[in-house]
Amino acid sequence: MPTLDDIRQAARELEGRIHRTPMLTSSALNERFGADLVLKAELFQKTGSFKVRGLLTKLLRLSATERERGVITVSAGNAAAALAWAARDAGVPATVVMARTAVQAKIDAARGYGATVELVEGDLMAHYERIKDERQLTGVHPFDDEHVITGHGSLGLELLADRPDLGTVLVPVGGGGLISGVATALKLMKPEIRVIGIEPQQADVVSRSLEAGAPQQLGTARSIADGLAAPVCGTRNFPLVQQYVDQVVRVSEEALLDATRLVMSRTKLALEPAAAAPFAALLEGSIQLDHATVTAAVVSGGNLDVSKLML
Repeated sequence: MPTLDDIRQAARELEGRIHRTPMLTSSALNERFGADLVLKAELFQKTGSFKVRGLLTKLLRLSATERERGVITVSAGNAAAALAWAARDAGVPATVVMARTAVQAKIDAARGYGATVELVEGDLMAHYERIKDERQLTGVHPFDDEHVITGHGSLGLELLADRPDLGTVLVPVGGGGLISGVATALKLMKPEIRVIGIEPQQADVVSRSLEAGAPQQLGTARSIADGLAAPVCGTRNFPLVQQYVDQVVRVSEEALLDATRLVMSRTKLALEPAAAAPFAALLEGSIQLDHATVTAAVVSGGNLDVSKLML
């Protein structure tokens, strides 16, 4: 399991390479939810999402031989762009495996950063493994990796550095990469803080894993929040979620869409539906906040498919 020293080391390595994203407030949202909310605006991060924290950390830890071979990942989009950007910066060839149905803007972003994009149908992980082996590439898992986790933990360090009065942190959940890193950092620094994860009802692999007591796999995972539609819970992420996350709640597709529109209209932030998950849970009343303390919502990304807002 990552230690606080591991996470602090990753944060030092990332300093100057990525953005220190702002903590924003909205009086309209505070009034709407009757809470003292701050928004960690990771949609302003390099490539438009938190993913660069973990993927760049992983890339920095690779050996010269691993870099020379080139790297490959599998992604709905944000991890693809993050690895492509990090690899370009390091002069490392990158390949990303994505579904043909992925958001076109995310496909274009990965290509724009110089990656070779393999669009496939069916089992993405199977295609990823096949291409990795055939081309002798260095595999980089988008979330089930210790270095990716420690990189994401840097976000937790920033949260408490900027707002040491935090009582609760709301984190979108896909395969467990972001929340496992953030929760580890937060709980090791401030054990009394509450960390709550939010995932789509249609892609609830972490909730199912917690209920089963072991990492699970979904047959299909589709959601308007494509960044959270992971079909598996990471084996390295799962024990950290078990140990450090206080609660994981499910939210409906309707709530995700309503929350995206609400936050956009009140804050003018062009967040993607995955980043609206904390507000979807607040809309549905599935989270009870301590109104005497500050709550942070991680706005995880802004790579928005505008057409989905018209549904």
